[in-house]
Amino acid sequence: MVEFASGVKGIALNLENENVGIVVFGSDTAIKEGDLVKRTGSIVDVPAGKAMLGRVVDALGVPIDGFGALSDHERRRVEVKAPGIIERKSVHEPMQTGLKAVDSLVPIGRGQRELIIGDRQTGKTAIAIDTILNQKQMFSRGTSETLYCVYVAIGQKRSTVAQLVQILSES
Repeated sequence: MVEFASGVKGIALNLENENVGIVVFGSDTAIKEGDLVKRTGSIVDVPAGKAMLGRVVDALGVPIDGFGALSDHERRRVEVKAPGIIERKSVHEPMQTGLKAVDSLVPIGRGQRELIIGDRQTGKTAIAIDTILNQKQMFSRGTSETLYCVYVAIGQKRSTVAQLVQILSES
């Protein structure tokens, strides 16, 4: 991890003879050409575990939801080698999204990660939120074991994320 003179942190991704590529964690408005950048000596890690459930955090795992610091939690490195296909637990049990078109055409398994991509304003967020809410209903009926849903909003406006948090917390 590196830190700019302004206090903004980042991670060095590519090192070349004349250039260093850095992903900036935070606003880049305070960064200008010629700024001094120092390595922090730490490897990028983030909070993990059940303490994260129901929380809204930034890219470094710092809570931004106004509910204070995270309770007891573990930390995990950001860059780790993904387990091989043989080592992974098999996905064999279906997860009902509650959306018949998705369940029949593109079935999703419990434990599977699912990337939803598409053009703007085509209902990607609506599908994800409906699926999360449907899991809550199925669990409350006692028809399935606990299923944890994690929603990741990359590049979303804070106001949009706040609306999603409100929808999820009210239901």
